[in-house]
Amino acid sequence: MAPNTPPAQSNGPRRRDLPVPPGTKTIYVGPLLDTAEPGNSDAPLTLAKAIGVTLVTLQAVLPALISWGVTVALIFGGCCSNVFALETIVKEQQHAGNLITFVQFAVTALLTWPTHFSASQPPFFLKPRAIPIVRWLPYIALFFTVNFLNNYAFGYNISVPVHIILRSGGSVTTMLVGFIWGKRYTPVQIMSVAMLTVGIIVAAMADARSKGKSTSGPTEIDPSFLTGFGILFFAQVLSAIMGVYTQVTYATYGSHWHENLFYSHALSLPLFIPFISSLQSQFQDFLSSPPIHLSPAYLQPFLATSKANSTDPGQPLPPVLFSSLPVLSVPKDILYLALNALTQYLCIRGVNLLGARTSALGVTIVLNMRKLASLLLSIWLFGNQLPPGVLVGATVVFGSAGLWTWEGQRIGRKEKLRKQ
Repeated sequence: MAPNTPPAQSNGPRRRDLPVPPGTKTIYVGPLLDTAEPGNSDAPLTLAKAIGVTLVTLQAVLPALISWGVTVALIFGGCCSNVFALETIVKEQQHAGNLITFVQFAVTALLTWPTHFSASQPPFFLKPRAIPIVRWLPYIALFFTVNFLNNYAFGYNISVPVHIILRSGGSVTTMLVGFIWGKRYTPVQIMSVAMLTVGIIVAAMADARSKGKSTSGPTEIDPSFLTGFGILFFAQVLSAIMGVYTQVTYATYGSHWHENLFYSHALSLPLFIPFISSLQSQFQDFLSSPPIHLSPAYLQPFLATSKANSTDPGQPLPPVLFSSLPVLSVPKDILYLALNALTQYLCIRGVNLLGARTSALGVTIVLNMRKLASLLLSIWLFGNQLPPGVLVGATVVFGSAGLWTWEGQRIGRKEKLRKQ
């Protein structure tokens, strides 16, 4: 038998002989595999093995869980806290939309600036950009206008709960802009947007009628509310256009959301120059709000209780220690303005982190859940009594938004299977 000729097989399927290059030594392991015994899968699971498997699993899964946990905490904690601070301000400073927007932009630009700082790049000391500055200019104009109008609408008798409901109707303007852009939608998507539109109209009209009762009679609609509604709708249209522009920009230059976050806020600050006088007037109103006294003496009862419950209380702290420390007094609206700006940054940070980890559809689902949570918190914390029509409209809005996202998931799965 030639050295390169395989031995005859007595049983099993017939193997096709393949040409073997001269001088090649062939080793046949088929008989070894046929006689090999499988491992003993019935071996008992010991405590050491269980601990080892658990540690390996945690090592692989824990970083992702922590990352997702931080993202969800930033979105729900930051955004919901932002709504709380915003509603606290709006209830007393209804026409402070300009100042709220300016402080939000300034704080976000300041907190994101260190990421882009470069000492070797005078005169502005900024790192080279991945996206040209010319490309950012139209986006900045849209971004400034959308945020300015959203906060400006509070001056037209728009409550925070209704503000949340109306801004949840982004799917309507997204479909309109997308249709003009050439995109087509399924019947389920069209039906969900039609339902969402009806829900928004029902909620808006019910809230407008309830506010018009005190001045114009039970059947009149507050004209100021209609103006605010028009401002919010126009802002939603611009937001949809901005979303399409962002998608095209990212498709061309890559998804550089860190640049987006910094330049959209920093380069928007000069656009507030025409509003300097109103910003100064609003800031003076904030300074004149009742002060909140942050006194170290408030800690004295807590520390005394802690020492009383301790096994070694030692010497009690002298009261003169607390009386000698200064009392910090901060105007209440200034404190909530700072809280609003900081939580706005945390909210935006969480949304961008979520966008880097999931699809645009996933972001939409989470944000709709967040808006619903903010609405419920607003009703619970501030005792907002919404008319029945507003509650019905809100139910239709969030239900149709859920139908929209469900249909988007179905289309996404279908596209994925088609590509495979």
